[in-house]
Amino acid sequence: MKVHGIVFLIVIGALLFAPAVSAKIVETKDGYVVTTVDTASRLPSVIPMSSASISQGQTQRYSSYISGGKSAFTVDLNWGVPSNSLSLTLNAPDTALGPYYDAADGRTDGRVNLRISNSGGLTSGTWWSHVYGYQVTGSQAYTYTGTVS
Repeated sequence: MKVHGIVFLIVIGALLFAPAVSAKIVETKDGYVVTTVDTASRLPSVIPMSSASISQGQTQRYSSYISGGKSAFTVDLNWGVPSNSLSLTLNAPDTALGPYYDAADGRTDGRVNLRISNSGGLTSGTWWSHVYGYQVTGSQAYTYTGTVS
């Protein structure tokens, strides 16, 4: 029993002190930094802002109003089928970012999960997210979530 307790403490200690996976920069443009979202802090796909389906060549748009003083916008486009390809382009009031495809966040998993930040603050106004059916067989269901912080 004593040995099991020591092994348990070693395993717990290793988990607590394991290095965190840092976000990777995907793009920098016009003061914006687009980074990957660490797996542990990814938005859950069970609470979608929007749920829809898309076909080859279609574009669907989502708007998010960002007020002054906000520093980050996290987007999560999740379709879960890597054999189909969707893309995500973001249009801020002052620039366009993307397009981003499945592997942009470092994983090929039918998901684009990114954080857009600006040390001077995000430009306030309406931001548009464009979901495009880049290479889709039939119709592909997906969820889209945009979170401002």
